[in-house]
Amino acid sequence: MSYFAAVIARTSTGWIAQELDLDYVETIDDVAELVRDADEAATTALLFVEEDDEYVGIVRLDGADDDPRVFLSDGSAADEYDLAGILADGLTEDEDEPVGDPGLCADLGTSARDLLALVHHEGTLPSDVITAVCEKAGCLDVLEGLRVG
Repeated sequence: MSYFAAVIARTSTGWIAQELDLDYVETIDDVAELVRDADEAATTALLFVEEDDEYVGIVRLDGADDDPRVFLSDGSAADEYDLAGILADGLTEDEDEPVGDPGLCADLGTSARDLLALVHHEGTLPSDVITAVCEKAGCLDVLEGLRVG
């Protein structure tokens, strides 16, 4: 199984991005700690995860003491993928439906309605969802820098 995981953080000087290794996380708190460690001065940090073109996960943290907000495009992925299961921990799971907080990027340009429309649109890959959210948030350039590099 292959996955892409990147944290994109907004700092006082702009957006920064870093690819993350999530092979050894066991809980959502472990994930949140790695996201916070990417840049401790970040005002907003988003972790984007996609695995085998099957699902997209978004984890958002706003500040050092903030609880993570999570969105998972397909709740059933939690049964098949360990990483999706970690992201979905504590969320109400509906088979084959998105779970979590679809409004977690609303203030960054992607409303809950738009995010749900993206994940439900036939033929849209998880990487397409990540690209669309980043484009609206104004951080697509740092995301593309990770994918090219």
